Amino acid sequence: MPELPEVEVLRRSLEPHLVGDRIERVEVHNPALREPVDRAALSRHATGREVEALHRRGKYLLIDLAGGRTVAVHLGMSGRLTLVAAGTPREPHEHVAFHLRSGRRLRLRDPRRFGVVFSLPTAALPGDPHFAHLGIEPLEPGFSGAFLARAAAGRRGPVKPFLMDGTVVVGIGNIYATETLFRAGVHPRRSVARLSARRWDRIAFEAVRVLGEAITAGGTTLNDFADGEGKSGYFQVELGVYGRDGEPCSVCAGEIRRIVQAGRSTFYCPRCQR
Repeated sequence: MPELPEVEVLRRSLEPHLVGDRIERVEVHNPALREPVDRAALSRHATGREVEALHRRGKYLLIDLAGGRTVAVHLGMSGRLTLVAAGTPREPHEHVAFHLRSGRRLRLRDPRRFGVVFSLPTAALPGDPHFAHLGIEPLEPGFSGAFLARAAAGRRGPVKPFLMDGTVVVGIGNIYATETLFRAGVHPRRSVARLSARRWDRIAFEAVRVLGEAITAGGTTLNDFADGEGKSGYFQVELGVYGRDGEPCSVCAGEIRRIVQAGRSTFYCPRCQR
């Protein structure tokens, strides 16, 4: 599933092409996504409006339009949002297409149909049910080891699922939580109640570093992710432990192990992570 770095890469790749362009027409070829696309509302609220800015909230791409409307897009597990020339043939599983004044087409392709596309008033976004429960952004001011320690107060569960809890901090999905804990030297099963302030500081520092490096590398392409121009990301070549069970650790040469936490694969080095 595309995580925070992938959506941020998508935003940065699309922003210079979309801002200042105008949506002339919206086509919904197949509304059957995780939440059915409201054809009439999306067309009514987006058609004829100029794109003013692109933002990201958690794993949502937000396209701000003139007149105080926003189109929100979540890629789900297999979604791709790409900008193509107007005459480009429609692909299989192309659910939604925004036809632009420039002659290009912004298309959402989603074979597994877990994506979401909807419009809403920009001012209503903070209170919308899709966003109201979301936690702090890890790449913005306020995210720190002290914040994580406060959020973990009174809890006793393992640290990795805690980092992936979107009500605490958004966008640190499975891959990046795994890599953060490896770099921080913290075992993924360690209870949040047994982490010192120093360790929380280390976790926060490494989370920001891992996410930043992934964005610079264009995201992690393990299956379906590509940016708005169709380019794959390359952070997977820098992964320290994710997907490497049975291989030697790059730090200590010990064997990387795999366990399952909350239904997700976790990879770690038993020597480096305590």
